[in-house]
Amino acid sequence: MTTGKRLMDLGLALVLSVVLLVPIIVIALLILVTDGRPVFYRSERMKTPDRSFDLWKFRTMTGDPNDFGVSSAFKNDRITPLGQALRRFRLDELPQLYNILRGDMSFVGPRPPLRCYVELRPDLYAAVLRNRPGVTGLATILYHQTEERLLSHCHTAEETHDTYLRRCVPAKARLDLLWADNRTLCFDIVLIGRTLTGVFARRKGKLP
Repeated sequence: MTTGKRLMDLGLALVLSVVLLVPIIVIALLILVTDGRPVFYRSERMKTPDRSFDLWKFRTMTGDPNDFGVSSAFKNDRITPLGQALRRFRLDELPQLYNILRGDMSFVGPRPPLRCYVELRPDLYAAVLRNRPGVTGLATILYHQTEERLLSHCHTAEETHDTYLRRCVPAKARLDLLWADNRTLCFDIVLIGRTLTGVFARRKGKLP
């Protein structure tokens, strides 16, 4: 990560932490009142092929001690009503400002993968995770709806795991590497803008 990219991350994360402090507190209280504890969801993700970190989100699902892998149709009945709204506008990811301030993540980069997929595809992730994981990125913007469509047809954990590993991991890796080959601060700013545009489009009901 370049010094300029890190400074942009720190500056933007500090500003947003102040600006969004009240909404973050309100969301935390709403979760506490409507769904109870815990308010936050912590998930182990990989920062490099051999270094992990705890990624933080607002909790949007009921707990399951046997939970593993990415989300798909078979987990939908565990999403709370409040969680659906938070996910729709990506508000569940606001706690990742903490991850950015810590240096675990950047605003733009490949989405941080679960350990199991890194261990199963070390060839891909050795290249992808040369760059710090991000909250959004080229793969997130261009492939998110395709990933949701593919996984919406998966009704077991095993089917989800197989589909994600075969169909999603290689496609997202290609896009992440394309971004890495062309990354600049200006390109990152464009991707952040595209992400915000998508969120506002959902708010106006223009996207599913």
